[in-house]
Amino acid sequence: MEEKLLTISQAAEYLGVSLNTLRRWDESGKLVAIKKDGGTHRYYREKDLEIFTSDLMRFASEWIQDGIEFPGTFYCPTSSIFNARLTKMESALMQKPGFEKLYSLIVLIAGEIGDNSFAHNLGKWPDTAGIFFGYDLAKGIIVLADRGLGILETLRQVRPELPSHVVAVEVAFTEFISGRAPEKRGNGLKLVREVITNQPFDLFYISGDAEVRMKGSDKVFRVTRGQRIVRGCLAKIEF
Repeated sequence: MEEKLLTISQAAEYLGVSLNTLRRWDESGKLVAIKKDGGTHRYYREKDLEIFTSDLMRFASEWIQDGIEFPGTFYCPTSSIFNARLTKMESALMQKPGFEKLYSLIVLIAGEIGDNSFAHNLGKWPDTAGIFFGYDLAKGIIVLADRGLGILETLRQVRPELPSHVVAVEVAFTEFISGRAPEKRGNGLKLVREVITNQPFDLFYISGDAEVRMKGSDKVFRVTRGQRIVRGCLAKIEF
């Protein structure tokens, strides 16, 4: 089936913005248009517009739960692609006023979470290898997700006595466990917890039915049981 293309006027109406705004977004790379056969007229794939306007957290959740079609925009099939896109995000953050002292820490915790997914699912992905990595720097949101084994099944390979997702996630965020794959950047989720505790960032993290919510100025690390079971892992960083 041929992909549906919208003219720039149709795309502007779809998004509720002006033609000039779309042209600026195309030139800046925020929302790139398609130019057919070397022409000058701009066209947009309807799917690209849906993704552009979607909620990153909802979209990531739908992917890990239902296996919906994965857009290349957010998909990192390998750790090298993830790290290349992480570097691109870092460059954008470095240019964001007021983030001179924070950008490196934001990149650090996003990198730890993404690397954790690759390190502990290497050669063991149940179906789709790789991770979801999306961000909206204007809104201060980063979302990462994977369709991997999840924290409980991963840790049971070295701690088979772990009774639940809640206990496993608490261990992952608080203990160093020998026998796990090396954590390339530091101490994985333990470092994430330490940074979130001491910086003006919020974290939501879920694996299985275990949820971590660290929010506000008076953050307390706590793992609770949620009402749904999520395959793999899903994280949202807000700053």
